[in-house]
Amino acid sequence: MAIRSLESESRAAGLLSLDELRVMLRAVGEQRYHHKHPFHLLMHEGKLSHSQLQAWALNRYYYQSMIPIKDSIILSRGPDPVFRRAWRKRVVDHDGDGSSEGGIQRWLKLAEATGLNADDVRAGKGILPATRFAVNEYLNIVRNRSLLEAVASSLTELFSRDLISLRMEKLRQHYGWLSGGLDYFEARLRQAPEDAHFAINYVYEHAKTRVEQELAIQALRDKCDILWAQLDALYFAYVQPAWPPPGAFRMKDAEA
Repeated sequence: MAIRSLESESRAAGLLSLDELRVMLRAVGEQRYHHKHPFHLLMHEGKLSHSQLQAWALNRYYYQSMIPIKDSIILSRGPDPVFRRAWRKRVVDHDGDGSSEGGIQRWLKLAEATGLNADDVRAGKGILPATRFAVNEYLNIVRNRSLLEAVASSLTELFSRDLISLRMEKLRQHYGWLSGGLDYFEARLRQAPEDAHFAINYVYEHAKTRVEQELAIQALRDKCDILWAQLDALYFAYVQPAWPPPGAFRMKDAEA
């Protein structure tokens, strides 16, 4: 019934233009992106403790480490060599290419700047179970849904640049001791808009019906929910009520 209803609404509404599609995708970001999450708001207000930032850097590393795996899954599903050549850039951006470090290594530098041991971070020592579940669900989306939806799920890059710029400003303002670990964000200021430009044009060109366009929009909503869920887990474990599960990272500072 839900599918029939969506198809009926699609026929009545008509295909979205590229500009209309971009507006709807950006509306998803405004409503659901994790820039509004209470954990990020605390970060931007300078109200997170040292240990809370360590917990964030540690858990976010698991997400960062899965990005090239996610992109490799999408790459393997692309039947078009032009698509594969374009998408391959994302894997190199995060894994590096032997001559330059990638995003994963840059994030490890950030984790080290918080005082974490890089080997422990790389091994996933102390990562929240909810972080693993949320990130692994992202892999399920790109593995099990259509290639169109898998590509669309990456479109948080449409609005990530604004959050990255704000995050860099606030980290430098409130947590100056982290300034040496912000290379990851510097690189993403350039990479994210490039990636978003390719992905939105791919979605527009390959979503042939309004139903497919709506599926792409829903994939982006689901990606936003995954990012939000990761911060929910951090907030519950390390802010309020501050109940980390067994085996998870434990905060050391008295004020947390």
